[in-house]
Amino acid sequence: MNTIQVRTSSRDEMMDITRKVQQAVEESGVQEGIVYIMSAHTTAGITINENADPDVKTDMLQRLADVYPWEDPKDRHMEGNTAAHLKTSTTGASQVVIISGGRLVLGTWQGIYFCEFDGPRSRNVHVKILHG
Repeated sequence: MNTIQVRTSSRDEMMDITRKVQQAVEESGVQEGIVYIMSAHTTAGITINENADPDVKTDMLQRLADVYPWEDPKDRHMEGNTAAHLKTSTTGASQVVIISGGRLVLGTWQGIYFCEFDGPRSRNVHVKILHG
């Protein structure tokens, strides 16, 4: 298992980690298999989405903020970050990607994103590569 360390710079942020995951695949030498990518945090997720137009990230973060506002008087969690937990549950904590020919199998416009919802922080993303 590899661990990718991520340093975020804002409360809500989507960082493209596709190259780092691909690098881990290359270093493993696995040509055919799968890779599990997992956020080790309850307030940060992993998703796959478009990586060509940066407005997609902006729009996604804005829509998530609309659905899960940071301050809601109904929230009872004492840390005050209920919105971050909800956003993480929505995006998910992990993704699985196929490896073929030593490369990640992603669509033309797809990238793997680390989604920060309670930053800025230092975070860990675990990458497990399985030969198959």
